Amino acid sequence: MSMTPLRANTLIELIAAGADAAPALFAPGTPALNYGSLRGLVARTRASLNGHGIGRNDRVAIVLPNGPEMATAFIAMASSATAAPLNPSYRSDEFKFYFEDLRAKALVVEAGSTSPALEVARELGIRVLTLQPEPAQGAGSFALVGDGHGPCVAGPAAPDDIALILHTSGTTSRPKIVPLTQRNVSVSAGNIAEALAFTATDCGLNIMPLFHIHGLMAGVLAPLSAGSKVFCTPGFNALRFFAWMDEAKPTWFTAVPTMHQAILSRAAGNRDIIKQHPLRFMRSSSSSMPPQVIAEMEQTFGAPLIEAYGMTEAAHQMASNPLRGKRIPGSVGLAAGPQVALMNEAGLLLKPGETGEIVIRGANVTSGYEANPQANASAFTNGWFRTGDQGTIDDEGYISLTGRLKEIINRGGEKISPREVDEVLMDHPSVRQAVVFGVKHDKLGEDVAVVIVLREGTSATETDIRQFVSARLAPYKVPRKVLFMEQIPLGATGKLQRIGLAAKLGLE
Repeated sequence: MSMTPLRANTLIELIAAGADAAPALFAPGTPALNYGSLRGLVARTRASLNGHGIGRNDRVAIVLPNGPEMATAFIAMASSATAAPLNPSYRSDEFKFYFEDLRAKALVVEAGSTSPALEVARELGIRVLTLQPEPAQGAGSFALVGDGHGPCVAGPAAPDDIALILHTSGTTSRPKIVPLTQRNVSVSAGNIAEALAFTATDCGLNIMPLFHIHGLMAGVLAPLSAGSKVFCTPGFNALRFFAWMDEAKPTWFTAVPTMHQAILSRAAGNRDIIKQHPLRFMRSSSSSMPPQVIAEMEQTFGAPLIEAYGMTEAAHQMASNPLRGKRIPGSVGLAAGPQVALMNEAGLLLKPGETGEIVIRGANVTSGYEANPQANASAFTNGWFRTGDQGTIDDEGYISLTGRLKEIINRGGEKISPREVDEVLMDHPSVRQAVVFGVKHDKLGEDVAVVIVLREGTSATETDIRQFVSARLAPYKVPRKVLFMEQIPLGATGKLQRIGLAAKLGLE
């Protein structure tokens, strides 16, 4: 049984690609879950959700560790309701913000979970469903246990129903909600599968977190849309990567540049495993990959490294270097799904060779941020979505990024809103002013820095500041560099400018 991935308009159609007996998902030390069992699990979960009063377009927050249950729970929730995967490392304040902002109707956690999300859900009156793994039935098999029932719109989701909701950090303090429909994610999965020429004989080694668009789309849905299989790890671990490679026998994997570099650092002692399990290709996305690292990866693994360009609002992939044909290190490749163009500030499209803002449009692109008309007015121009990235497109269509117009800090693929960290810091009794900004980092690309002006007659140390933020935000948002100043430098017009602040302070 097979189908063309690009024809799928729902996740139910997408997972119809694999033959019943063909393996879909497997994990370290766990037998495979075949496509027939995956489809059965999705149907059973839909009935269970409907029985708990959760149906189409109801929001289900998922707080699970990486692994096969996270993958199957996402697929099942997203094909029956609206999945909202959240980073398990969030603190209570963050869970409260996201649950309220999402208007979550239910929370799914693993049996025995001690996540602060549980207490927050109970406080907000959100029903809790516990996922009970059934590994003997195949990797990712589970049953849902919980209380509560009520009316809902039952049945499988339709193409225009919301499948997935993720937050994206903005330059404003409030992260924006990105709703992605069944059609958005299904078409995007097909775009990725087509760009990478997936077939049923492929096996992907997934090391990406499954609360990010990269892992969900490229790591899980794209290969499943072509009937191939996915090996679900508990999350990236450079020390275990080659043992997993030996067990999974993958034909490919996708990762962010920092992961590729960590894998490279251990490759010399694992040349036998690399030789025994030749890869068809490797893929990198989420932040730019140094050309030197691309060359070293290709030489070490004897396979091409495909650099791609994606973002949440596009359900991940927008461009990709071609698997066959010319790959240009330092370029994010050719349009690979949506239309890609350049636009100037006046909203006019530019010619090849000119520098402008990268804009996109297509069936994989969100129709707009939820309940945020101001953001939508600035993000969409004449039907094109403005990515906030500056770049060029050459005569052959190869896209190169020259910088970010936004102020988002991209820390090894983790996107951080400076304003979100600012606002937490402003709650500190000694802080009068705080400005968070990005500084260059040789391995992560960027890291988090802050300039602080203290209130008169008060004191605080770098350790005090870091501990204060650490208690309220996920670890990757905690500033690594803290500077104390009597006043923060302003731009020529008297405005505070995050961009360029690192250079102005001599940090670059």
